[in-house]
Amino acid sequence: MSLKTVVKINRITNLTDARYCSGMHVDVLGFCLEPTSPNFITDSKFQEITGWIAGIAYAAEFAQSTAEEISALIPIYPGISYIESEHLGTLIKLKDTGLGLIYKVSIEQLHLMPELEELLTGKDITLHIISSKETLSIDNQELIEKLSSFTKILLGFGIHVDNASFLSALPGVHGLALDGGDEIKPGLRDFDQLADILESLELED
Repeated sequence: MSLKTVVKINRITNLTDARYCSGMHVDVLGFCLEPTSPNFITDSKFQEITGWIAGIAYAAEFAQSTAEEISALIPIYPGISYIESEHLGTLIKLKDTGLGLIYKVSIEQLHLMPELEELLTGKDITLHIISSKETLSIDNQELIEKLSSFTKILLGFGIHVDNASFLSALPGVHGLALDGGDEIKPGLRDFDQLADILESLELED
């Protein structure tokens, strides 16, 4: 079994989510390594979770941390393949780490960045596009298609079980980014929405 598109699951906080997503052949699991975040995962918790899964890439997610702070944290989280940050300048400083780079940014902000192609050229930085909007407008679809000519796009908003397959096939969309959740109690999670979306993306054998 595999999925129709690349899928990243954001802010993994528990083994239940991690094992389920691994079993669904998700491509990337994101872990928040920002110490001030309520979703922060310690290095011991990270190793406890990842010790039970294999064959999947891990992304270290940051919001405000500097390049220097990120560089100091990454070595104590074994197996990290990607660094995600909400600051493009921070990622550019980390371009020589040998890790994949993901810029988490709102679609509204991208409309105000005409110089983005120049900034990203030669940097190999993927865009993880978010928004408070629940739908993807025609203008935004056109922007995504334009951006995809020089970078990869992970769409991270407006995704529901009824449209996930459609959105994954839009011109310019390299993959989808979905949010993990919190356990009700250890080992117990309501997977309904996430499971339904992932199942809608399954390729038939």
